[in-house]
Amino acid sequence: QLHLLESGGGTVQVGGSLRLSCIVSGRSFSSYDMGWFRQAPGKERELVAAINWSGQRTYYIDSVKGRFTISRDNDKNALYLQMNSLKAEDAAAYFCNGKGATHDSYWGQGTQVTVSS
Repeated sequence: QLHLLESGGGTVQVGGSLRLSCIVSGRSFSSYDMGWFRQAPGKERELVAAINWSGQRTYYIDSVKGRFTISRDNDKNALYLQMNSLKAEDAAAYFCNGKGATHDSYWGQGTQVTVSS
């Protein structure tokens, strides 16, 4: 079982930057594909970015391409999301997710991102 703890959320102005972190404890972090999801009030949770177990493959939704960067450090059991040029529509609760080879899935408690104009 994995335990995931997000941090780094906060309030930033439009155009600003934030770096989210997810520290993972439990089973072998390096064997899990990881992702960042977000959920705004009244909306469904959506996948924002994902990275495979080795860090060699990444995926982004179109709306964040060129602005967000997902990365991981398997030695530190950490997942990151660098968010630049933030827009009002990026405001949401952001969640870290880990998915194993047997499709076991784990979630963090979330960290809030607020973007002010």
